[in-house]
Amino acid sequence: MPKTTATYWNVLAGDHSDKWESIEGTQGQLEQLTLAQDSVTGDYTRLTRFKAGANTAEFGVNAHDYPEEIYIISGRLYDAAFDMWLEAGHFASRPPGEKHGPFICEEECLVLEVSFPSQSIQLPEEDDAE
Repeated sequence: MPKTTATYWNVLAGDHSDKWESIEGTQGQLEQLTLAQDSVTGDYTRLTRFKAGANTAEFGVNAHDYPEEIYIISGRLYDAAFDMWLEAGHFASRPPGEKHGPFICEEECLVLEVSFPSQSIQLPEEDDAE
């Protein structure tokens, strides 16, 4: 089955606030709203909302074994892996294994993510001796 589809709806409207879910393991600092998902491949499109004051340092650096694309819709987010503030309009197309984060968010930040688990690859294992 292909990705789910939906007719036009304002995902940011207040009457849809109940559709946002806290991202497990983030102590309520991040929320997600899945917009479309392919139940077979796992590919998905979602919004991620970093709440004001969010700091993911305790979760460390992140990397996926699949490509993902991100677009900053509003707010700004500091990516420690790149020593860079990402602001509204920033876009990235990340290859599998690209390290990102931890993140710091001073004011709420909204990010569009398009992820492709169907294109996962085997990443080399990290050397724990370092």
